[in-house]
Amino acid sequence: MKHLYSKYHQWIDYIFVGVLTTIINFGVFFLFDTIFGISYLIANAISIVVAILFAFYMNKKYVFKSRTTDRKVLFREFTLFVGFRLGSGFYDMLSMWVLVAYFSLNTNVSKLLTEVVVVLLNYAFSKFIVFRKRNTHA
Repeated sequence: MKHLYSKYHQWIDYIFVGVLTTIINFGVFFLFDTIFGISYLIANAISIVVAILFAFYMNKKYVFKSRTTDRKVLFREFTLFVGFRLGSGFYDMLSMWVLVAYFSLNTNVSKLLTEVVVVLLNYAFSKFIVFRKRNTHA
């Protein structure tokens, strides 16, 4: 079991953090959409922002183990992370609108379907662009 974890730790950690992020994303969406009765698009935007902030911290620290404390590098990581997450957030918003407005799907079902693609996009952006290992030699 240890061997499997050491071989696939990043995927396992990403899936775990992704599940937590998705729970937070969906929980905030459900709270604002279903409990408070706020427009599903506004509820979705709020849930995306909360999830982005949570995911940045968790991915930086636990998944990709980026230990940088240099402000310039930290700012770069944060802006890239948020930028790409806003890109996937745009997909999230668009697909929610299409699924609800044109296919008349329930907002909660639409949110779950949308998150599958969003999680895959976010992993690729984070692994290959935001937190990729850089050669620090000149």
